[in-house]
Amino acid sequence: MRIARRAGQYALVLWAAVTLNFALPYLAPGDPVNYLYGGDQQALDRKYVEQLRAGYGLDRPILEQYVSFWSGLLHGDLGMSVEHNRPVAEVLWDKLPWTISLVGIATVLAFVIGTLLGAWAAWRRGTAKETGTVVGVLVVDSMPGFWVGMILIAVFSVTLGWFPSYGAATITATGGEWFAEVASRMVLPVATLTIASIGGFFLMTRASMIGVLGEPFIRLARAKGLGEFRVAIRHALRNAVLPVYTTLTLTVGVLLSGAVVVESVFAYPGLGKLTYDAVTARDYPLLQGAFLLATVGIVAANLLADLTYPLLDPRVRRDRTAAHGHSEVAA
Repeated sequence: MRIARRAGQYALVLWAAVTLNFALPYLAPGDPVNYLYGGDQQALDRKYVEQLRAGYGLDRPILEQYVSFWSGLLHGDLGMSVEHNRPVAEVLWDKLPWTISLVGIATVLAFVIGTLLGAWAAWRRGTAKETGTVVGVLVVDSMPGFWVGMILIAVFSVTLGWFPSYGAATITATGGEWFAEVASRMVLPVATLTIASIGGFFLMTRASMIGVLGEPFIRLARAKGLGEFRVAIRHALRNAVLPVYTTLTLTVGVLLSGAVVVESVFAYPGLGKLTYDAVTARDYPLLQGAFLLATVGIVAANLLADLTYPLLDPRVRRDRTAAHGHSEVAA
């Protein structure tokens, strides 16, 4: 019953988000067909432009387009991309693996590094090292993602020449050479997203760890003669990391939005760069598909965290079991 209620809530959120995503592109000025085939130079006669608009369904009323959008969505049809002249689903599917790899690796690295740094800073609370770490992380966290990316390009690509600064792989690369190209060209974009996301994990872990260190079971563990490392890892960090788990879902949304800027800076062929190009071209169907994919990913991540958190925290399971028992007694 709880899962069904939660699923219904997330379905409502998804409906509202998709509806908003459908409306947002239409609030921007311009017309995709006019941008690509008309504009100031009038590359095509006006009647041909109108025929193209009719072919893409852009001449119909907004409400009719909305109903058609949902009908196609239920059948797996996201429409045709005006810029690419291909089904939106195909265009998104081609770019999706690049962004998943980029965001997935960056999320794991940011989580591990930010959590360990936050736990270390809390353990060293009140020392000069802890103060320096907090200041350093806050300074880095305040930097815009595009600026971090340009600094990394200037240092590691232009000055040192260690990594390529754009693209995902050369066209002629095959086999092992292709994988090496992909790995080398992914280093700087992943580093940019990771650096931009460490701050949230660091601050959350540090605050949670400080709270846990004041709990009675930590004093009991020390009274038993357990080593400091074991107390820090097995008792303090193990409990402090539970609230940090929920920030993973928020980080997914942050990284997906940050990927638009980072992929544009590095000309990386993912969904972020695709979304930027779709905005430039006023490609409404492609924008709707990209927004829909991002929205579904964020909602799914939140739902997964909501369902799996009780498996990590026994206290939540006990509370829900007790509440369920009380309701049965009251009935």
